[in-house]
Amino acid sequence: MSEQSALNLLDRINGTISVVGSMNADYTVTTDRLPGPGETVNGGALQILPGGKSGNQAAAAAKIGAHVQMFGAVGSDDNAVFLINNLDNAGVDTSHIRRVLGPSGTTVITVDAHGENTIVYSPGSNAQVSVEYVESMREVLGKSKVLGLCLESPMETVTACAKMCHEMGITVLLNNSPFVPSLPPELVAAADVLLVNEHEMAQMLGIDEPSDGDWNAFDWHMAAEHMQKYGFERAIVTLGAEGSMVLDSTSDEPVKRIQPVKVNAVDTTGSGDAFMGTVLAGLSSGLSLHESASLASYVAAYAAAGYGAQASYGTAAQIRKAFEG
Repeated sequence: MSEQSALNLLDRINGTISVVGSMNADYTVTTDRLPGPGETVNGGALQILPGGKSGNQAAAAAKIGAHVQMFGAVGSDDNAVFLINNLDNAGVDTSHIRRVLGPSGTTVITVDAHGENTIVYSPGSNAQVSVEYVESMREVLGKSKVLGLCLESPMETVTACAKMCHEMGITVLLNNSPFVPSLPPELVAAADVLLVNEHEMAQMLGIDEPSDGDWNAFDWHMAAEHMQKYGFERAIVTLGAEGSMVLDSTSDEPVKRIQPVKVNAVDTTGSGDAFMGTVLAGLSSGLSLHESASLASYVAAYAAAGYGAQASYGTAAQIRKAFEG
């Protein structure tokens, strides 16, 4: 798909999405290089930025034009107000977020000069996103076309939410991150589309990665067959700076390569979530999985050119301007 064709898909984003999961305050510091075990390195000024995989995905989808409802829990600290205000500013409906006692979720992120990062996650209030809470939101969740889930919330809640929404005819997109090699069978059965990176895919399916690291020569048809046997007929496998692969056994083209979008990356912290949020937006707006992934490459690349997660996300107009010149 050409650049212009992919960017024109932004005009079609208008679907309704529910995202259930995590919101975190990201404590971020930049360094020349990531420290090794037991090592101290000098860093720049500490920044506190809005994050959390689910919050990021919701913000990315809303900023490009989707109608997004966020479900989850924030604490009783100052970070709670900070997180909700930032989602509000991105255009996300935050009216169903639960307030609980205690700290909100946090992450500690170190970013090096090449844009690579390390992340330590503390769940805080995210651990209190309960099955009971999700079930109490059934009627509101039922108004969405697509549900976005990741694994920063309790597994029983993610599974219950996926089952409930799948039974209501809502498309369920699962981001297996933070990565779990063996997903509960009930969750696999209820999820319609899986999003993972190449290393997660190989570990999850029990297949060998290419010894030379060349994923271009990898047998993706074999991977698609293994993915289907695992329980996912449709999946997207992200390849970092090398683009992504769409594995869709329901399509005439069960394997399709999505070319990368090259930018001067400064921080990849929120790029994966921007990709996920765009796929949610695309699927909810009637785009195919291939079209959604193609557009997601541009939205994620735009995010990689800025610092932070939600702070680096662009509107449809900003993304168009960046790539069309």
